[in-house]
Amino acid sequence: MDVLIGLCADDSRAAVALAVPFLIRIATDPHHRHRADALGGLAGPARARHFGVASRDEILLHRSGLQQDGYDDYGVEVTGYPAGWSVAAARAAITAGAPELLPLLHDCDPAMRIDASYALATAADPGHTVRSTFAARFTKERDPMVRAALVLATAETTRAQPHRPDTAWIRELWQDRAQAPEVRLAAAIGWLCLTDEPAPGALHTTVTALATEERAHAMDVLPWMAAAGCGEPGLLRCVRRMLHPEEPEPSDDPWA
Repeated sequence: MDVLIGLCADDSRAAVALAVPFLIRIATDPHHRHRADALGGLAGPARARHFGVASRDEILLHRSGLQQDGYDDYGVEVTGYPAGWSVAAARAAITAGAPELLPLLHDCDPAMRIDASYALATAADPGHTVRSTFAARFTKERDPMVRAALVLATAETTRAQPHRPDTAWIRELWQDRAQAPEVRLAAAIGWLCLTDEPAPGALHTTVTALATEERAHAMDVLPWMAAAGCGEPGLLRCVRRMLHPEEPEPSDDPWA
Protein backbone atom coordinates (compact mmCIF):
# COMPACT_ATOMS: atom_id res chain seq x y z
CA MET A 1 0.00 0.00 0.00
CA ASP A 2 2.89 2.37 0.67
CA VAL A 3 4.10 1.81 -2.90
CA LEU A 4 0.63 2.31 -4.38
CA ILE A 5 -0.02 5.46 -2.36
CA GLY A 6 3.42 6.74 -3.33
CA LEU A 7 2.65 6.22 -7.01
CA CYS A 8 -0.56 8.22 -6.64
CA ALA A 9 1.34 10.97 -4.84
CA ASP A 10 3.87 11.00 -7.69
CA ASP A 11 1.03 11.35 -10.22
CA SER A 12 1.53 7.88 -11.69
CA ARG A 13 -1.94 6.41 -11.27
CA ALA A 14 -1.94 4.30 -14.44
CA ALA A 15 -0.20 1.41 -12.71
CA VAL A 16 -2.25 1.77 -9.51
CA ALA A 17 -5.56 1.62 -11.39
CA LEU A 18 -4.73 -1.96 -12.36
CA ALA A 19 -4.57 -2.89 -8.66
CA VAL A 20 -8.04 -1.56 -7.79
CA PRO A 21 -9.97 -4.83 -8.44
CA PHE A 22 -7.54 -6.68 -6.18
CA LEU A 23 -7.79 -4.02 -3.48
CA ILE A 24 -11.57 -4.42 -3.57
CA ARG A 25 -11.22 -8.17 -3.00
CA ILE A 26 -8.96 -7.56 -0.01
CA ALA A 27 -11.15 -4.79 1.43
CA THR A 28 -14.28 -6.91 1.23
CA ASP A 29 -12.70 -10.02 2.74
CA PRO A 30 -13.80 -9.95 6.42
CA HIS A 31 -10.90 -12.23 7.39
CA HIS A 32 -8.09 -10.32 5.68
CA ARG A 33 -5.89 -8.52 8.18
CA HIS A 34 -5.10 -5.69 5.74
CA ARG A 35 -8.66 -4.98 4.62
CA ALA A 36 -8.76 -1.54 6.29
CA ASP A 37 -5.50 -0.49 4.59
CA ALA A 38 -6.78 -1.69 1.22
CA LEU A 39 -10.04 0.21 1.59
CA GLY A 40 -8.26 3.34 2.79
CA GLY A 41 -6.10 3.39 -0.35
CA LEU A 42 -8.82 2.34 -2.75
CA ALA A 43 -9.99 5.82 -3.73
CA GLY A 44 -6.50 7.22 -4.34
CA PRO A 45 -6.25 6.30 -8.03
CA ALA A 46 -9.90 7.33 -8.57
CA ARG A 47 -9.11 10.97 -7.77
CA ALA A 48 -6.58 13.39 -9.21
CA ARG A 49 -5.83 17.04 -8.63
CA HIS A 50 -7.71 17.08 -5.35
CA PHE A 51 -5.03 17.75 -2.73
CA GLY A 52 -5.36 21.29 -1.47
CA VAL A 53 -8.49 21.83 -3.58
CA ALA A 54 -11.09 23.57 -1.42
CA SER A 55 -13.05 26.00 -3.63
CA ARG A 56 -16.71 25.41 -4.34
CA ASP A 57 -15.93 25.32 -8.08
CA GLU A 58 -13.54 22.38 -7.78
CA ILE A 59 -14.01 20.32 -4.63
CA LEU A 60 -16.19 17.20 -5.07
CA LEU A 61 -15.85 17.69 -8.84
CA HIS A 62 -15.32 14.75 -11.18
CA ARG A 63 -13.51 16.43 -14.05
CA SER A 64 -14.22 15.32 -17.60
CA GLY A 65 -14.21 16.52 -21.17
CA LEU A 66 -11.54 16.03 -23.79
CA GLN A 67 -9.44 18.96 -24.88
CA GLN A 68 -8.28 19.54 -28.44
CA ASP A 69 -5.08 17.58 -27.88
CA GLY A 70 -7.00 14.47 -26.84
CA TYR A 71 -6.25 14.85 -23.14
CA ASP A 72 -8.84 15.74 -20.54
CA ASP A 73 -9.11 18.17 -17.66
CA TYR A 74 -6.84 16.04 -15.45
CA GLY A 75 -3.86 16.68 -17.71
CA VAL A 76 -0.94 14.32 -18.09
CA GLU A 77 0.83 12.07 -15.59
CA VAL A 78 4.58 12.33 -15.15
CA THR A 79 4.89 9.26 -17.38
CA GLY A 80 3.11 11.08 -20.21
CA TYR A 81 -0.03 8.95 -19.82
CA PRO A 82 -3.36 10.84 -19.78
CA ALA A 83 -4.25 11.16 -16.09
CA GLY A 84 -7.96 11.12 -16.81
CA TRP A 85 -7.69 7.67 -18.36
CA SER A 86 -6.16 6.33 -15.14
CA VAL A 87 -8.87 7.94 -13.03
CA ALA A 88 -11.59 6.64 -15.33
CA ALA A 89 -10.19 3.10 -15.15
CA ALA A 90 -10.08 3.19 -11.35
CA ARG A 91 -13.64 4.52 -11.18
CA ALA A 92 -14.84 1.86 -13.61
CA ALA A 93 -13.34 -0.81 -11.36
CA ILE A 94 -14.99 0.70 -8.27
CA THR A 95 -18.29 0.89 -10.14
CA ALA A 96 -18.00 -2.79 -11.05
CA GLY A 97 -17.13 -3.63 -7.45
CA ALA A 98 -19.87 -1.46 -5.91
CA PRO A 99 -22.17 -4.41 -5.06
CA GLU A 100 -19.35 -5.88 -2.94
CA LEU A 101 -18.36 -2.52 -1.42
CA LEU A 102 -21.85 -1.34 -0.43
CA PRO A 103 -22.12 -3.74 2.56
CA LEU A 104 -19.05 -2.01 4.06
CA LEU A 105 -21.30 0.98 4.78
CA HIS A 106 -22.67 -1.23 7.58
CA ASP A 107 -19.28 -2.36 8.92
CA CYS A 108 -18.88 -2.28 12.71
CA ASP A 109 -15.83 0.00 12.40
CA PRO A 110 -16.75 3.69 11.80
CA ALA A 111 -13.46 4.25 9.94
CA MET A 112 -14.38 1.50 7.48
CA ARG A 113 -17.79 3.10 6.92
CA ILE A 114 -16.15 6.48 6.25
CA ASP A 115 -13.62 5.03 3.79
CA ALA A 116 -16.33 3.00 2.05
CA SER A 117 -18.33 6.21 1.56
CA TYR A 118 -15.27 7.94 0.14
CA ALA A 119 -14.57 5.16 -2.34
CA LEU A 120 -18.18 4.63 -3.42
CA ALA A 121 -18.62 8.36 -4.08
CA THR A 122 -16.39 7.87 -7.16
CA ALA A 123 -18.60 5.15 -8.66
CA ALA A 124 -20.92 5.79 -11.58
CA ASP A 125 -24.46 5.40 -10.30
CA PRO A 126 -26.95 5.49 -13.19
CA GLY A 127 -29.47 3.39 -11.25
CA HIS A 128 -29.08 5.49 -8.08
CA THR A 129 -28.25 2.32 -6.12
CA VAL A 130 -25.25 3.88 -4.39
CA ARG A 131 -27.11 7.11 -3.70
CA SER A 132 -30.07 5.21 -2.23
CA THR A 133 -27.78 3.16 0.00
CA PHE A 134 -26.12 6.32 1.29
CA ALA A 135 -29.56 7.68 2.21
CA ALA A 136 -30.70 4.46 3.85
CA ARG A 137 -27.50 4.22 5.88
CA PHE A 138 -27.81 7.86 6.96
CA THR A 139 -31.19 7.18 8.58
CA LYS A 140 -29.66 4.37 10.68
CA GLU A 141 -26.22 5.84 11.36
CA ARG A 142 -25.53 7.18 14.86
CA ASP A 143 -21.89 8.25 14.55
CA PRO A 144 -21.90 11.97 13.62
CA MET A 145 -18.64 11.76 11.69
CA VAL A 146 -19.89 8.87 9.58
CA ARG A 147 -23.12 10.78 8.97
CA ALA A 148 -21.02 13.72 7.78
CA ALA A 149 -19.12 11.37 5.44
CA LEU A 150 -22.40 10.10 3.99
CA VAL A 151 -23.50 13.69 3.35
CA LEU A 152 -20.27 14.53 1.51
CA ALA A 153 -20.45 11.27 -0.44
CA THR A 154 -24.02 12.08 -1.48
CA ALA A 155 -22.98 15.58 -2.50
CA GLU A 156 -20.10 14.23 -4.59
CA THR A 157 -22.36 11.70 -6.30
CA THR A 158 -24.96 14.40 -6.90
CA ARG A 159 -22.38 16.75 -8.38
CA ALA A 160 -21.44 14.06 -10.89
CA GLN A 161 -25.09 13.15 -11.59
CA PRO A 162 -27.39 16.04 -10.60
CA HIS A 163 -30.47 15.11 -8.60
CA ARG A 164 -32.53 18.04 -7.32
CA PRO A 165 -34.14 16.17 -4.37
CA ASP A 166 -30.70 15.38 -2.95
CA THR A 167 -29.58 18.99 -3.34
CA ALA A 168 -32.72 20.12 -1.48
CA TRP A 169 -32.14 17.49 1.24
CA ILE A 170 -28.56 18.64 1.77
CA ARG A 171 -29.73 22.23 2.09
CA GLU A 172 -32.26 21.17 4.73
CA LEU A 173 -29.51 19.43 6.70
CA TRP A 174 -27.31 22.49 7.24
CA GLN A 175 -30.39 24.40 8.36
CA ASP A 176 -31.51 21.66 10.79
CA ARG A 177 -30.37 22.52 14.33
CA ALA A 178 -31.23 19.00 15.47
CA GLN A 179 -28.33 17.64 13.38
CA ALA A 180 -24.82 17.23 14.78
CA PRO A 181 -22.45 20.13 14.00
CA GLU A 182 -20.29 17.87 11.84
CA VAL A 183 -23.30 16.94 9.73
CA ARG A 184 -24.40 20.55 9.31
CA LEU A 185 -20.91 21.65 8.29
CA ALA A 186 -20.59 18.82 5.79
CA ALA A 187 -23.99 19.72 4.40
CA ALA A 188 -23.04 23.40 4.11
CA ILE A 189 -19.93 22.50 2.11
CA GLY A 190 -21.84 20.00 -0.01
CA TRP A 191 -24.64 22.45 -0.78
CA LEU A 192 -22.20 25.20 -1.77
CA CYS A 193 -20.66 22.79 -4.28
CA LEU A 194 -24.05 21.88 -5.74
CA THR A 195 -25.34 25.37 -6.43
CA ASP A 196 -24.24 28.66 -7.91
CA GLU A 197 -26.45 30.61 -5.51
CA PRO A 198 -24.72 33.13 -3.23
CA ALA A 199 -24.21 31.78 0.26
CA PRO A 200 -27.13 33.07 2.36
CA GLY A 201 -26.53 34.91 5.60
CA ALA A 202 -27.92 31.97 7.59
CA LEU A 203 -25.23 29.70 6.17
CA HIS A 204 -22.50 32.20 7.06
CA THR A 205 -23.86 32.38 10.60
CA THR A 206 -24.09 28.60 10.93
CA VAL A 207 -20.59 27.93 9.66
CA THR A 208 -19.03 30.73 11.72
CA ALA A 209 -20.62 29.34 14.89
CA LEU A 210 -19.80 25.68 14.26
CA ALA A 211 -16.42 25.68 12.45
CA THR A 212 -14.17 25.86 15.51
CA GLU A 213 -10.48 25.02 15.38
CA GLU A 214 -11.03 21.92 17.52
CA ARG A 215 -13.88 20.65 15.36
CA ALA A 216 -11.92 21.34 12.19
CA HIS A 217 -9.03 19.18 13.39
CA ALA A 218 -11.47 16.42 14.38
CA MET A 219 -13.12 16.49 10.95
CA ASP A 220 -9.79 15.79 9.26
CA VAL A 221 -10.65 12.10 9.78
CA LEU A 222 -12.93 12.62 6.77
CA PRO A 223 -10.82 11.98 3.65
CA TRP A 224 -12.41 14.93 1.83
CA MET A 225 -11.28 17.32 4.55
CA ALA A 226 -7.85 15.73 4.91
CA ALA A 227 -7.27 16.18 1.17
CA ALA A 228 -8.54 19.77 1.15
CA GLY A 229 -6.16 20.87 3.89
CA CYS A 230 -2.85 22.38 2.88
CA GLY A 231 -1.02 23.46 5.99
CA GLU A 232 -4.30 24.01 7.83
CA PRO A 233 -7.35 21.87 8.74
CA GLY A 234 -9.35 21.05 5.63
CA LEU A 235 -12.61 22.39 7.03
CA LEU A 236 -11.13 25.81 7.75
CA ARG A 237 -9.54 25.93 4.32
CA CYS A 238 -12.89 25.10 2.72
CA VAL A 239 -14.64 27.79 4.75
CA ARG A 240 -12.07 30.38 3.79
CA ARG A 241 -11.99 29.48 0.10
CA MET A 242 -15.77 29.14 -0.23
CA LEU A 243 -17.08 31.95 1.95
CA HIS A 244 -14.12 34.38 2.05
CA PRO A 245 -12.31 33.93 -1.30
CA GLU A 246 -10.92 37.47 -1.03
CA GLU A 247 -8.72 36.48 1.91
CA PRO A 248 -5.08 35.73 1.01
CA GLU A 249 -3.60 32.26 1.36
CA PRO A 250 -1.83 31.74 4.69
CA SER A 251 1.92 32.01 4.35
CA ASP A 252 4.16 29.04 5.07
CA ASP A 253 7.09 31.40 5.60
CA PRO A 254 7.70 31.72 9.38
CA TRP A 255 9.56 35.04 8.76
CA ALA A 256 6.80 36.61 6.67
